[in-house]
This record gives sequence, structure tokens and C-alpha cells, in this order.
Amino acid sequence: MANATKPTTRPANPRFSSGPCAKRPGWTLDALSDAALGRSHRAKLGKNKLAQAIEDTREILQVPDDYRIGIVPASDTGAVEMAMWSLLGARPVDMVAWESFGSGWVTDAVKQLKLSDARVLEAGYGDIVDFADVNFDHDVVFTWNGTTSGVRVPNGDKIPADRQGLTICDATSAAFAQDLPWDKLDVVTFSWQKVMGGEAAHGMLILSPRAVERLTTYKPAWPLPKIFRLTSGGKLIEGIFKGETINTPSMLCVEDYLDALQWGKSVGGLEGLKARADANLAVIERFVEANNWIGFLAKTPDIRSNTSVCLQFTDPALTALPKESQEAFAKGVASLLEKEGVALDISAYRDAPPGLRIWTGATVETADLEALMPWLAYAYETQKASLAHAA
Repeated sequence: MANATKPTTRPANPRFSSGPCAKRPGWTLDALSDAALGRSHRAKLGKNKLAQAIEDTREILQVPDDYRIGIVPASDTGAVEMAMWSLLGARPVDMVAWESFGSGWVTDAVKQLKLSDARVLEAGYGDIVDFADVNFDHDVVFTWNGTTSGVRVPNGDKIPADRQGLTICDATSAAFAQDLPWDKLDVVTFSWQKVMGGEAAHGMLILSPRAVERLTTYKPAWPLPKIFRLTSGGKLIEGIFKGETINTPSMLCVEDYLDALQWGKSVGGLEGLKARADANLAVIERFVEANNWIGFLAKTPDIRSNTSVCLQFTDPALTALPKESQEAFAKGVASLLEKEGVALDISAYRDAPPGLRIWTGATVETADLEALMPWLAYAYETQKASLAHAA
């Protein structure tokens, strides 16, 4: 193989991590200058900022007025766990998984909560479960966007409006980049660190009226830790959904989220944010179409994520190698790109098939992805030349 030619144009921002994700364009520490530092989050200033974060979230995501939105501890993980431990057990549950985080929720339901009537439906990496096989008279737990597999639910058409169970949706890499059909979703969770490029450790919990009814009429058989408690005396703790958080939030992180939300409004709200992510995905789609040695992990375009894009090397000379060698090749490509300072943190998730994972959410500039694509080819050719030389 001839020596690869090193590209001359570099991404202005090489941060393509799938979480924490790139900050919004133009972000500096000055964006945090108005943070309510050294003040109680229960003081008027802190409560107002927390309430503003909730209302701006509602506005951009177009959440119905009768849905509750709360800021909860422990990022998206905490929000999902809170929902599962508070709501499950009243009905049988279908646990639906097609990547590592969904598989984690399966483990919680089966091994931690020990739900005897849990039915598990799973699909391999790059695919999703057919929702026609899901029983929506059961409660259903699933991820909307598989961050570690690069797949997403194409729409909510197969979720019936007259379902008897609750739908609990981990939407952490989908919110602000994809349409979420609120009438089909009873619980939605996400974290600030994904599409909006916020900071970690805070989760968002959105509840439909049906979910609130379950909370106030059903008491789980197991004890609930304080940070999971959404009710008191059989009534919803309304303060949680007005900015009165269960535990102390970071007001620095809150300020950063407020800044990201204002930026989101400035680019056209939800439609503008989706358009940015779609344009970013399109850059990679054109590159894959032009190069037969690389492909999407997602099996079909309709389930292809526009935020966490997972790629695999399809060169027969590589796919014929043992998995360990394929992993070494992919890590070599990612390492070379990091050493060149053009792409940071783009190795595939540790449980996923060998390959690359490139974040294309709204805070990533399309021009940076366009600059990255020739570098992918350069790194691939360089790594393959080293492989041939070693042989």
C-alpha cells in the first residue's frame, strides 16, 4: 500500500466524545459568570434558576403542559433507576434492550428488583427489537437511542395510544436531537451532558399524567432510598418539579445548562438542533458511501442514530482477522487520530463490536466533521500499511 497522504486541514474542535460531549460553539468560562455560587439552592435566586432550567427544557423539547419535569440526582442513570424502582412491580414488564445501557436496565429489573414477571426482549448490536413483539399492556422499559450501538427507534408508531402499561424511555442521547412522541411516552429521562453539551451528574425526569397516577396509587414492595422518593404520604412531591431538588445540585452545572438552553433557542430550538445533528450525520453518510472499507454498525438507515454514530471496518482483509486483532486495529486508528489532535475519544464502547464511535450531536460543528473525514481515511490507510508490514 502506498504511503498515505496526511491531510492539511484539521477540525477546529477535535472533541467528538459521546459523553461528556462537546460544549456548544463559542463556549467559554465567561458563560458561567452569573452562576449562583456560594448561595443556597433553596434561596430565591437558586430556585429561580432551577425553575428556569425546567421551563426552558419544556419550551425547547415541546413537552406537554400536563407533564411534570424534574431535576434529579446521578445523571440519566439516576433518573432511570428512580423511575424503575418507583414505578415497576405494579404490572408485568417488558425489558427491551439492544445495547449495553439497555442491558443494564435488564439486569436491574431481573437481578436487583428480582421481578418475577419481567420478560426480556433483546437484539444484537446494530439492530433493534421489533416493537410489534412488545406487549404494551405490560410496563415497557427501553432506550430510544442506543448510545453504544448507534441505533435509534425510528418513531413511536408501534406504541399504542390505548396501552395499559407505562412506557419508560431512556432518551439521554435522543433528547434535543430527535423527535420524541410525548403521547406515546410516560417516563422520559436524559442528562445534560449529551446533546446540549452540559455537565454530568444531573438527570432529567419527565412524567406523564399516567405515570403520576401510578406513583400516587402504587407502593412498591421494596424500600426506596431518599434520593428515589417522589411521593410523600401517597401524594406527589410537587416541589421536585418546580426546582426544589431532592439533594443539593451544582449551581455551576445549572448555569452551564441554562447557557446551553439559551444557545439551543438561538439556533432555532428543537428544529434547529435536530437539523444540526442531521447535517452532521449526513457528512459521515457521504463518506461511508464513498469508501467501501467502512460502514455503519446500524443495519438499516431508518434506525441510524444522528448523535452517536458507530462505524465498523468492513474491509474483508480486516473482518477475516480474529476479534482481538480487529479491536487492536480499530484502537490503533483512534489512537493515531488522537495523537494528531484531530479526534479525541472516538473508540467504540468497550462492550460494542470493534470500530469507531463519533458524536454528531448539535454542539458539533459540521465543518469539523468535514475536516475529520480525510483524517479517517489517512488513519485507516496508515494503520493498514503497518499491519501489512508486520505480516
